[in-house]
Amino acid sequence: MNPTLDSPVDQPLKHYRIGEIGKLLELSTRTIRYYEEIGLLNTVKRIEGGRRIYTDDDLRRLRFIKKLKLLGLSLGEMAELENHYNQHRTNKKVLPKVAELLNRHSSEIESRIKELGKLKKEINDYLAHIKGKITNP
Repeated sequence: MNPTLDSPVDQPLKHYRIGEIGKLLELSTRTIRYYEEIGLLNTVKRIEGGRRIYTDDDLRRLRFIKKLKLLGLSLGEMAELENHYNQHRTNKKVLPKVAELLNRHSSEIESRIKELGKLKKEINDYLAHIKGKITNP
């Protein structure tokens, strides 16, 4: 059973146009089309005339992509996750990969925070030096 095509009789499948889904998620239609072009959103269906229709599954997928982007994953890393999912077809195999990528990003951020702390100290030290020259020429 395909959850995007088959739905219980009492719950009709919700369809969205690209503009609607863009407004719901605060994404431009160009961004949504780009995600489709690069393979991050490959479940989009088309109706006659080639018009795209989006389902709740696509909505969830785009929310996930937005979340991963917010957490610092690159589109390349997201494509890597997509390929991993397409190979294994189970979240049990993909979630450890997500965790690995997030751990890597967390470590990189920690390293940047340390570097920025050093830079802040250098700036403050030099600022104190400059202020000393201004007040004591």
